[in-house]
Amino acid sequence: MAGERALLRHCPLLLPQDRHGTAYEGFVTAQGRDFHIRILLPADLQLKNARIECSWHLKKILHGYRHILKQRLHSCPDLVSFMVELKTVLEIALKNTQDLHIPRPPEYYSCLVRDLEILGWNRVAYVDTGLTTVKLKAEDSCGRQHLITLKLNAKYPTEPPGCFVDFPVPFAFSWMPQNSLIDIYNQFLAALESLKEFWDALDEIDGKTWVLEPENPTRSATTRRIAIGNNVSVNVEVDPRHPNMLPECYFLGADHEVNPLRTKLNNNMHLWDPEISLLQNLRELLEIDFPSRVVLEKSDFAKDCGICYAYRLDGSVPNQVCDDPRCGQPFHQACLYEWLQSLPTSRQSFNVIFGECPYCNK
Repeated sequence: MAGERALLRHCPLLLPQDRHGTAYEGFVTAQGRDFHIRILLPADLQLKNARIECSWHLKKILHGYRHILKQRLHSCPDLVSFMVELKTVLEIALKNTQDLHIPRPPEYYSCLVRDLEILGWNRVAYVDTGLTTVKLKAEDSCGRQHLITLKLNAKYPTEPPGCFVDFPVPFAFSWMPQNSLIDIYNQFLAALESLKEFWDALDEIDGKTWVLEPENPTRSATTRRIAIGNNVSVNVEVDPRHPNMLPECYFLGADHEVNPLRTKLNNNMHLWDPEISLLQNLRELLEIDFPSRVVLEKSDFAKDCGICYAYRLDGSVPNQVCDDPRCGQPFHQACLYEWLQSLPTSRQSFNVIFGECPYCNK
């Protein structure tokens, strides 16, 4: 009864439809507007399994917030807490929706068109029909293509636009009410040049080695998993602000393969030379030549998991390898963990599980 009273206090227009408290229907109110909603709970009243039905208008308003609402359903202890969260999200969604539909004054359009003309239409990659989203393209000094997406609100240029870039670091720009798109674009170009050495280092790795992960790296990606040999690789994480310094290195493979590499890296760390490229440094410290893209194919290193017989599983590639030199079969960590859990001979200590290889039983 206390729960129903609390619900009545927060959502007086949402009423129970049965005596078990598994169905509620009515209206949720936000910013003086009522929206039809129906909530169906399972017999155990668990919110995470609830179904929400609403009017098409409310569904449209909350479209971009579905992942947040789903998260709230899983985390809220009861229906009252969820309805309070729903009303908060709805208030935010309505505010943002209204902002998109605030009529722009004529000065907004004349100012925006003037800025685009000064920049040059050849630098404009996209403009939406409402002139609220603009994508500008730029080429850095090495010929790499980049995009910056600008979301302009109704108060532009008094308020700065939202900026979205594919950078490994936050793009912080300064803005004054008298500024324009030209000022942001110039700061964007300067930021591109500040990241030149970082992208140079990763482009060399992408062009001269076999990168196992990520499959299609974005400009914001800071890691590369580089093939060294059959079922042996190194995961390198490069600092975007200091790309010429020794990166974090994590070796993947059987112990008898990766232990000598770890030893070489530790013994040769003092030889790291920031004046030469990151890839050349890795070659010299590890005393190896990375497999050539000219001679070998990626399939020579991309060996399928020995349990699910696939290479990629939920975006992951096999990263666990049998330590027996005569076996060396790779597995996805998730597949191997599930397999070992099913064996009565396996043992577990904290979050580490020990058991026999599915292939060689070692």
